[in-house]
Amino acid sequence: MTLTVMTQREVAKRLKSLRKQHGYTQEFIANTLGIARTSYINLESGKRSLSLTELQELSRLYRMPMSELLDDIDNQYKKYQQMLIYLLKLHDEHSDGKVPKTKLAKMLYLADFAKFYQQHKSMSGLEYRKRAYGPVSDYYFTMLEELVTSGKIHIEQSKNGKAFLIKKTRTGSLVGDDLLTQDDKEILENIVTRWYDTPTEEIVNFTHQQLPYQFTQDNKLIPYELITQEEPDNVY
Repeated sequence: MTLTVMTQREVAKRLKSLRKQHGYTQEFIANTLGIARTSYINLESGKRSLSLTELQELSRLYRMPMSELLDDIDNQYKKYQQMLIYLLKLHDEHSDGKVPKTKLAKMLYLADFAKFYQQHKSMSGLEYRKRAYGPVSDYYFTMLEELVTSGKIHIEQSKNGKAFLIKKTRTGSLVGDDLLTQDDKEILENIVTRWYDTPTEEIVNFTHQQLPYQFTQDNKLIPYELITQEEPDNVY
């Protein structure tokens, strides 16, 4: 099995993301594949190609078809986008639909980690980083910029000038929700019901008090498995 340089990098990202979603260590995966840990590290860093035998073994481990296993970050990004637009759609049903940028980032985080808490698999499959104002995906701000440019969302400054508010536009309605399962939608609906009318500061403080944020070093990726140690009421 020969991979192009670009595909090899995409596969490396996919392997790392899947491993973290399932809470496996590099050593565990290496032992499963029957290779040295350094060899597996080279797979995650894109320094060597995945063999067909290794692909088949990983397919069995993650219980997914080989084609899905090799799916690149694009589908994860698209689902993350659908999660965002769906959250804004739900806000339209409760209020004027305008959501502070920081608050929206936290609700997306809560949705991903709540899904992992329930099913040991995050909603989007993306990773989150510990920032000063809370956990956020590295893709969040890039995605906002793209959605604004395409006319799917509008961002305006609040009247007091202290926050940026995000609202879905009519074009945003064209973004589908085909990648969202019914379980995903229920989690998103529960999160909006819980947080839509609370100040941004409250949801920021809530995520700061959770174990995943507390036990992760600044600017490091937050391990999903830490959320499984939380009490149910502290998940979202």
